[in-house]
Amino acid sequence: MIIADLAKIAGGTFPARRFGRGLVGQANQPIQAKGFSMGYSILEPKGGQVPWHNQEQEEVYFIVQGEGEICVGEERSPIKAGQAVYMPPGLFHQLTNTGSEPMHMIYTYCPGGDVAHWRQELNGTLPRAGEGDIPPLPAGAQPQWTGTTPKP
Repeated sequence: MIIADLAKIAGGTFPARRFGRGLVGQANQPIQAKGFSMGYSILEPKGGQVPWHNQEQEEVYFIVQGEGEICVGEERSPIKAGQAVYMPPGLFHQLTNTGSEPMHMIYTYCPGGDVAHWRQELNGTLPRAGEGDIPPLPAGAQPQWTGTTPKP
């Protein structure tokens, strides 16, 4: 039996003001699985974000604590603790903490494996909403973190 203990996983900080720990999936995760990946992230208050991106896997975010804004494709909605949202494969999406407290969320996607947006964010090459073939954010959405978005 393998038990992943969130308190014992080092995790890492992302430039868009969130801290994440992988639980299931990739080679460096405590629980190995090919069929899906799962992790836990904490988005900083007032703007911490999973920036506008897409991926080939289908994905679900479950908000454990806090409140924010979720954008999926052309739709934008408030989201809060106790709610989950589904992102179909290939559809751009973004999650932003709009509250004054940290937002805790669980993500899961399948099939498992690496997703490019993590590396792109870390090395400053994440494509920008509305540029080239990247669709724009829905009207009125929180701005995408681009590496130059000021902290509050």
